[in-house]
Amino acid sequence: MARITDETRQSNEAAIRAVMERLLAGDVPEGRKCDIKTLAILSGVSRTGFYPKKTRDDSPRPGPYQHLAEEFERRLASLREVGEIVDPRAAQIERLKAQVADLKDRVTKRDDTLAELNAFKTIALSRLAAQHAEITRLREQAAALGNVRRLPAARGDLR
Repeated sequence: MARITDETRQSNEAAIRAVMERLLAGDVPEGRKCDIKTLAILSGVSRTGFYPKKTRDDSPRPGPYQHLAEEFERRLASLREVGEIVDPRAAQIERLKAQVADLKDRVTKRDDTLAELNAFKTIALSRLAAQHAEITRLREQAAALGNVRRLPAARGDLR
């Protein structure tokens, strides 16, 4: 592979830095992420230039733009640490994760409320059934004694 000239390298570095500033400012093109791949594509530089290489004797040597990739990753990490998300997709993912957590919490609370209401309904129905049984028993007892008279039904308005 042919080596690039210093002039080309400086031109590429300037293009990479310009794209880096745009990406870190939040100007991420539609369908792209704020990552090395997008940095390479938008700056017109091969992505392999951002990663270490191996010489013929298998000893590592830095890629021509590896220092820029490390700077980009470092700056991106520092932005994330302060809570700024420059990638709109990542921001959307974080927002959706928070929304899912909120919805799960709401569903859990609603399930608890339903369980409480079902328990209340069960208790209320059993109390009503017991009260009905008691009323029925008392009516039968009163009818069996024969000494209780029924009052006549009310006529009209009692005002």
